[in-house]
Amino acid sequence: MPIAMHWPCGAARRIGVFYSKLFERFNLLQLNEQASEEILKVEQKYNKLRQPFFQKRSELIAKIPNFWVTTFVNHPQVSALLGEEDEEALHYLTRVEVTEFEDIKSGYRIDFYFDENPYFENKVLSKEFHLNESGDPSSKSTEIKWKSGKDLTKRSSQTQNKASRKRQHEEPESFFTWFTDHSDAGADELGEVIKDDIWPNPLQYYLVPDMDDEEGEGEEDDDDDEEEEGLEDIDEEGDEDEGDEDEDDDEGEEGEVRTWL
Repeated sequence: MPIAMHWPCGAARRIGVFYSKLFERFNLLQLNEQASEEILKVEQKYNKLRQPFFQKRSELIAKIPNFWVTTFVNHPQVSALLGEEDEEALHYLTRVEVTEFEDIKSGYRIDFYFDENPYFENKVLSKEFHLNESGDPSSKSTEIKWKSGKDLTKRSSQTQNKASRKRQHEEPESFFTWFTDHSDAGADELGEVIKDDIWPNPLQYYLVPDMDDEEGEGEEDDDDDEEEEGLEDIDEEGDEDEGDEDEDDDEGEEGEVRTWL
């Protein structure tokens, strides 16, 4: 015959409160999951509605020389990944496209379209982020067909090795090593920056003012102010000289009058 457990009143009350809170938390988790599903549906709907506008925007951007390289250079996080030769290669970048898969949770793809260039044969370089069969984040990308002696990923590593031996400033890894890096697809910072920050509104980074130009304009303004102040000083000195001459003329006339008298 089972032995009945008799809990003290205080303990029973605490156990009741614990299960009540646990039940509330379970309901809250269910509600949060439901909300996430609804949000994804809304995002999916508006992603489809945005596509014609993104297409029209891409056509307009294609007419602006060096739009994408300027945008990347002006972006604080992306610019930190760019070496000088990366910038040269990105001058041939004509279009960037971000495509989210129909099931948003399953991933997205970023396509980079290039004109004929001296670095690689590819017209399009892509990197895709998705969930693998086990449900873990993974990525795959286009193999870059480098032209002879133009592999920027190898060149950057050689430059860094020489720099470390000489204790010189190290150049950043080539931007193009990102296409071969699949070590942590779930935390790919560059992919997330392009998808969530640059792609929705690249114009904000393209239009970032050049700080050198701003400094130059500031110096010109200072020079203009100094010139104006100098002219004002000259005018004031001229007025004072005229005043002294007038006083001398008056004194001379008075002397003549006295002499005549």
